[in-house]
Amino acid sequence: MSGLKISEVFIVDDHELVRQGLRQLIEGEIDLKLCGEASNVSDALKMRSSLKPDVAIVDISLPDGNGLDLIKQLHSWLPKMHIIALSMHDDEIYAERALNNGASGYINKQDSAKQLLIGIRQVLKNKIFVSPKIDKRLKQQALENAPNEKNNNTLKLTDRELQIFELIGKGTKTKNIANILKLSIKTIETHRRHIKDKLSLTSGTELVRAAIMWSLESQS
Repeated sequence: MSGLKISEVFIVDDHELVRQGLRQLIEGEIDLKLCGEASNVSDALKMRSSLKPDVAIVDISLPDGNGLDLIKQLHSWLPKMHIIALSMHDDEIYAERALNNGASGYINKQDSAKQLLIGIRQVLKNKIFVSPKIDKRLKQQALENAPNEKNNNTLKLTDRELQIFELIGKGTKTKNIANILKLSIKTIETHRRHIKDKLSLTSGTELVRAAIMWSLESQS
């Protein structure tokens, strides 16, 4: 197949089983080739100089940083590379933020392998792709010209604040959040105050409760 164009794919995900599944999926396609993989932000950034992938599949939740920030950095590094955000969150807020940060696609981890292959080939054609469920919600939201109550709150948060809010919702303590994000405890506490102010919450208990509820809703 001399005329066949082979597109190279780069994977960033911290779960070995997910990477293995993606690896097998890509290797099973004659027009796709895996050119590299990383399990965290640090390794992904180290590999920038040696790789020029056509598509990067990036997990939103990474152990040493924010997948949204990584998407922004990868897009800045290689604007012609297409990026698909991969997430456990079936939430249009993450989809919007990923697309705003330079991603061309957004797929939920619960979607089928077929959906991911469709997404890869769509973004290679310079088209935007989001999973059908998210696409329906985004279109409905645009039609109504107003975000729903849940999104209206979280849309006030910056990417970093949203990341911290998500970690709080998972039950992560302030000290551990600081370690994960490589920030000082004081900085995390400042972000927590800003989150409370933006969401009109009056105490740390209310913040934790709101974060847990939002985390459960975004995965439902």
